[in-house]
Amino acid sequence: MAAGVIPLDASLYGGGSVVGYKEYEGPLGKLFDYYNDRKNDGDLFGQVSFEGAEAQMQHMALGCALGKCALEPDALDAVFAGDLQNQCTASAYGLLSYGVPYFGLYGACSTMVEGLLLSSMCISGKLMRRCAAIASSHNSSAERQYRTPLGYGGQRSPTAQWTVTGAASFIVGESAVGQVQIVNGMVGIVRDMGIKDTSNMGAAMAPAAADTLCRFFAATNTHPADYDGIFTGDLGCEGRAILRDLMRIEGYDMGDGYNDCGCLIYDNEKQDTHAGGSGCGCSAVVLAADLFPKLQRGEYKRILLMGTGALMNPDSIKQGRNIPGIGHLIELRAPQNV
Repeated sequence: MAAGVIPLDASLYGGGSVVGYKEYEGPLGKLFDYYNDRKNDGDLFGQVSFEGAEAQMQHMALGCALGKCALEPDALDAVFAGDLQNQCTASAYGLLSYGVPYFGLYGACSTMVEGLLLSSMCISGKLMRRCAAIASSHNSSAERQYRTPLGYGGQRSPTAQWTVTGAASFIVGESAVGQVQIVNGMVGIVRDMGIKDTSNMGAAMAPAAADTLCRFFAATNTHPADYDGIFTGDLGCEGRAILRDLMRIEGYDMGDGYNDCGCLIYDNEKQDTHAGGSGCGCSAVVLAADLFPKLQRGEYKRILLMGTGALMNPDSIKQGRNIPGIGHLIELRAPQNV
């Protein structure tokens, strides 16, 4: 086994995505399974609070993924789920009625890949046969927890990202010929480069992403050009540029195949999202709606997905502490028969 690389033998069987109206208006809008069609209700999804809405989105996403795979909840050995709310309450409340063994995760924007990595490890180790990985974020619940009250109307920095209102779920099971393959993983290392600016999370996360990518390329003796695509989530446009520079210093040209999920989900010019999207739900819904179907069809044969997270909480921000970053990675391949 190459040092630091976890060989995996699992498959993605299906995914479901749920987004808010702003995400539906973006470039990938028609690809999502469900969206909030009430443009001016704050993406409440029929609930009385933004936090309740996010829980409802998780509930819908898992139901969608199970439906696509013709499975009942009792077919799952466990769910690995996380969100941005304090103590992951969106996941706990949203998945409560399914009655499935539950692992609550917090990796900030890296949570989706963290869940897929842990699910795949359990499947590959024959500890479980079938799991679900779920992640979500809601712009309104995140903004009032981490920044300022929604009605305050504070001016956003040009480097700030827009928290995605979205949730996605994936069914992960034993490797099968006709399914998308999860073949390798690498666990990120927490890196602290002294960034304190909560309006520039891309700068905080990019060094951790570069660290994981460099370790992966060195361990597997591969280069960016060996992959049809490399996708981070979510560095945004600012962090994407920083990552390119950091990788160039290390001798790696990321090339045209590299992009960030936070840059794919919105049209920054038309939607005024500044540095692009962020949040647990961002890379989750981009994977479910765009990257995963392209792998299923064979448009991508081999890609890397890197989940990046800014590991902070409201108290650490108030105390003026640095913002450490993390970057978890998985390698996905098209089904063997396409």
